[in-house]
Parts: sequence; structure tokens; C-alpha cells
Amino acid sequence: MAAVIVGGEIAFWVFIVVGLVARYLLRLRRTSTVVLALTPLADLMVLVATVIDIQNGAQASMVHGVAALYLGFSVVFGPGIIRRADARFAHRFAGGPAPDKRKKTGREKSRAKWQSWGKCVFACGIAAAVLLGLVYLVGDPEQSKPLLGWLPGLGVLVAVWFVTGPLFASSGTKEKRRTSVSR
Repeated sequence: MAAVIVGGEIAFWVFIVVGLVARYLLRLRRTSTVVLALTPLADLMVLVATVIDIQNGAQASMVHGVAALYLGFSVVFGPGIIRRADARFAHRFAGGPAPDKRKKTGREKSRAKWQSWGKCVFACGIAAAVLLGLVYLVGDPEQSKPLLGWLPGLGVLVAVWFVTGPLFASSGTKEKRRTSVSR
């Protein structure tokens, strides 16, 4: 199962690289669009393999939980990864504009942190739904304990992301405002 997850991640990046090479080096715009549109197949491959593994009687394990987490985060963060890779590839190989490298500050940084945290919540929600679906497929509460064990961890991940992301960024923004007002 771990090999399937690694294979899914490799397939995700292969689809991206092949799609961008087709678009910018080979000038095959339609082909590149099709290949890039296939990146969710990597996620689907991981999901199908996980379901088949569980349905074939495999003992639910932490690896199945990793598959659910991978799926959630890949679905939610994958499109942004593809957009950033496309921008960098376009700049490097097609004379496109340079990607924006300036650091976000103030409200812009805070907004970005809130958006990123919102994506984390959504990704964890997808992972939780997949986990609960796998628990249903397993059908045995004792056998599905490793899957249910992931749910509190997803909550911890969301909380840590909140503290290190939007909360930290917002507190820094307030501190900068206080400093600039007192001058």
C-alpha cells in the first residue's frame, strides 16, 4: 500500500512535468491540457487501490490513513501546485513573466495564511470523509481502529496550522500596526 501512495505521488509529478514539457517545449497545447487534466488520476489510483486493499480483507493500518491524508491534500493543494509550476515553466522556457517573488506582508500575508488554513481544513475534511468511508467498508469496529485513530490527528493538524499560520500572521500584523501608530 505504501508503494501505491509513493507511486501516486510520482505519477502526480510525472503528469505535471510531461504536461508542461508538451506545452512549452513541444508546443502541443491540447496534449498538455489533456495530460495536466489527468493529474487527478494519480489521486484516483491511490483511492481505488486503498478501497480494493480494504475490500480484499487487508487489516486496516496507518498506511491506509496516509492514503486518505494524501488524497485530501493532493485534491485541495494540487491545482495551486500546478499553477505555480506552470508559471515557473512558462518563465523559464517560454519567455513568460517572472513569478512574483516578493514577500507578502501585512493584510496580504494574513489573507494568504487564512486561505491556506482554509484549504487545510478542506483537505482534512476530505481525508476524514475518506477515512470514514474506509471504516464503513471495513465494517468491523476493532479492525477499523487504526483508521479512526487518524481523526483526532486531523484535528491537531488543523489546530497547529491555525496557530502557525493565520494566528501567528495576524498577531504580527497587529504588532506592526501598533508600532507604526506609536511613531
